[in-house]
Amino acid sequence: MNIINKLTIRHLKENKRRTLVTIIGVIISVAMISAVATLSVSFLDLTIRENISQNGEWHVKYKDVNAKQLEAIEKDNETDKVMLSRDLGYAHFPDSKNESKPYLFIKEYNATAFKQFPIELSEGRLPNAENEIVVSEEIEKDASVEYKIGDQLTLDIGNRVSNNQEDGLDQSYSLTIDENGVAEELKIKSTETFTIVGKIKRPKWENSLAPGYTIISYVDKDVVSNADKADAIVLLKKVKGSLFKHAGKLAEQQGIESISYNTELLRFYGVTKNEGLFITLFSLAGIIMAVIIVGSVALIYNAFAISVSERSRHLGMLASVGATKKQKRNSVFFEGAIIGAISIPLGFLSGIGGMAVTFAFINSYLHDALNTSVKLKVIVTPASILVACVVSILTIFISTYLPAKRASKVSAIDALRQTQDVKLTRKAVKTSKFVRKLFGIEAEIGLKNLKRNKRRYQATVFSLVISIVLFLAVSFFTDNIKKSLELSQHDISYDIQVYGSGVDSEDLAPLANLDYVTDSILLNDVTVNAMIPVEMASKEIQQLAKEDDSVVKEGKYPYYATLHGLDQESFKEFANSIEADVEKLDNPNDPSAIIIEKIKYEDAESGKLIEEKTIHGEIGQMVDLHTFDYEGNGDQQFLNSIKIGALTDQVPMGVQTASLGGLDIIVTQETLDNLIRSNKQLQSEMNPYLYLNSSDPLGTQKALDEAISSNMYVYNVYERRQEQEQMVLMLSVFTYGFITLISLISIANIFNTISTSITLRKREFAMLRSVGMTPKGFNKMINYESIFYGIKSLTYGLPISAIVMYLMYLGLRQTFEYGFAVPWMSVAFVIVIIFVIVGLAMLYSIQKIKKENIIDGLKQESI
Repeated sequence: MNIINKLTIRHLKENKRRTLVTIIGVIISVAMISAVATLSVSFLDLTIRENISQNGEWHVKYKDVNAKQLEAIEKDNETDKVMLSRDLGYAHFPDSKNESKPYLFIKEYNATAFKQFPIELSEGRLPNAENEIVVSEEIEKDASVEYKIGDQLTLDIGNRVSNNQEDGLDQSYSLTIDENGVAEELKIKSTETFTIVGKIKRPKWENSLAPGYTIISYVDKDVVSNADKADAIVLLKKVKGSLFKHAGKLAEQQGIESISYNTELLRFYGVTKNEGLFITLFSLAGIIMAVIIVGSVALIYNAFAISVSERSRHLGMLASVGATKKQKRNSVFFEGAIIGAISIPLGFLSGIGGMAVTFAFINSYLHDALNTSVKLKVIVTPASILVACVVSILTIFISTYLPAKRASKVSAIDALRQTQDVKLTRKAVKTSKFVRKLFGIEAEIGLKNLKRNKRRYQATVFSLVISIVLFLAVSFFTDNIKKSLELSQHDISYDIQVYGSGVDSEDLAPLANLDYVTDSILLNDVTVNAMIPVEMASKEIQQLAKEDDSVVKEGKYPYYATLHGLDQESFKEFANSIEADVEKLDNPNDPSAIIIEKIKYEDAESGKLIEEKTIHGEIGQMVDLHTFDYEGNGDQQFLNSIKIGALTDQVPMGVQTASLGGLDIIVTQETLDNLIRSNKQLQSEMNPYLYLNSSDPLGTQKALDEAISSNMYVYNVYERRQEQEQMVLMLSVFTYGFITLISLISIANIFNTISTSITLRKREFAMLRSVGMTPKGFNKMINYESIFYGIKSLTYGLPISAIVMYLMYLGLRQTFEYGFAVPWMSVAFVIVIIFVIVGLAMLYSIQKIKKENIIDGLKQESI
């Protein structure tokens, strides 16, 4: 080890406080980088495991393949495992006590599929022959029909047919019902006899609205022939972006007509056909990583820059005894290497340890609150370690480069005299007369001090600006990712839906008083056309009207509108929640309505999820209502006109907003009756729906099963809603954990920079006190300096933050489309907190030097 390096180590040991502060700064920075890398990998792992637990592990599905095609798929180089699956069809289940589920749904799997799909055996064994089946426990629990192992079932199996057409109705389609009752039948194609060999828990992929209870049989490879086909479901050896092209090419070569992909699972591996989503993910990841690296560089750079400033006399002494520029520069790089060697391992362990503690807390909450078995695991991959180390080393190198370059240029005389930080020129440091007049001489002195100490002043302002950008960027990221999730999910604000055929509101109303019901709403829906002036329509409708004016009638566009009639109490509650005038709205003789002005829909061409205003109206404007033009021949009957009484973004429980060209109109039930009183057809089509929230949805379900009549139907959507809440919770944990980490790092950065800067100004403060500045005047000067720091940092920080936020918005627009919205609450919080943090940092730093002796302060050479 050469003498320069030995002297550098000795200097680090002698200045323990400064060395410790620098090490802590680097540890925090590395911990942030490693925590983000670990969190990202762990979160992806969680989503992958959760998806597999719900839908099974597979990547590509080749539909209806014959024996030759199956052999080609098995021999393909990319194929790891092949699962066989067939949907045999439906069989009548007349013994079912649940009238919304009148079928048994028969599915077949081979042995590999039984392992790859989430099938939980609760009793007996899985099938291994074609005439064997396992039945769902849900049949006994929900349909009140008990089957035993060894029982034989003879079933007439067929396809569900609606309106005498085979519509491909599967488990994703609920039972088809119209005003006359069930509007579908089974087209029988075969009769099969099965032996029950086991029982399984209700499959997780079975939709709660599915009309059939799942039973699973066995299918063997030998069964597949040219006439008897099956779906080949493939697990690939390696998931990569070329799989879509490869699978398409294989299907084309083998004459396979239809392919589908496990798009949700593939998306979590970073593979998607949606280029917009791909660009969104990578642009957001790039922006967030850039913000993190800039923040880390700022934190570490300030530590090294201040260290070099302190070591200026030491470096000058080395220069005076013959040290070259290269040796002085290498001295700083060596210091960075030592700091990095200590800090990177500790930072990495701190980041992973922090994630482990966080996950332990989150997992206990997830298990208790959501009853989920999938837990967050700390996943550390070689790639994440390598990324964290490379980014940390690169960050330290960038942070030390400028201070090292600066150190190499310090001359011996300037360093010994310590004139490099405070530059005195012939020109006087000018400040605005307004500052002195308004705030006094203390403010003027403080501002002049900041201007003379430009480097330290700029370093502090830079730290504050970075902190502002970090906080606002992550806040915006959090808000918009949540917004994107809301757009991608259908909002379900209820646990249970009850409706019926030939029932009215009086039949449903008593069900709101059943066990565990916490909230309810009773409404009737009627579909009409709302004639909206083109200038009031959405941007897309206006564009459509320009391209094809045949859709416009007398300057108005026929919106697909749904009139939602709420019971009196529910309407009053909803109107009060949006601060609307209930008395004006609840007047059947002068009908007024609450209109939902925003909609969410998916664009057919781009695949974007878009949120926009569906109507640009004003309160008091009238809307004409006509009967709906089903035939498109313009044969419509005028019903009534209704006044826009209120416009809102909020949606009542049970109402799902319309798509493009649609409108949701909320009125009282009495107003709805008056609006359609001239049309008996609409009166007969009016269907009542009861929506319930419950503290125990399963308990309420049991109570409903006992209370409802045979022509009523119950859909329990609690499980689907629970999945959405779990996704929101996971996202909140990710984003708010990240924003907390960023906030702590930003505060540490500011405190570190300001306290060190104040400590280095001991001589300056001692001089001011020696010429008569009172403690009160000294405090005023420091307070004004804090204000100047805050104003300057906000002047730069807010515009830069706006640019970063808009770049994020542009990234999200590749997949989601909604208006750019500034997070004003976060901006207000930042403005307040910046002045609070700067003030506290100044106060903390000044308290340490107030007791210093003036003579000792004037003699100060280093800390």
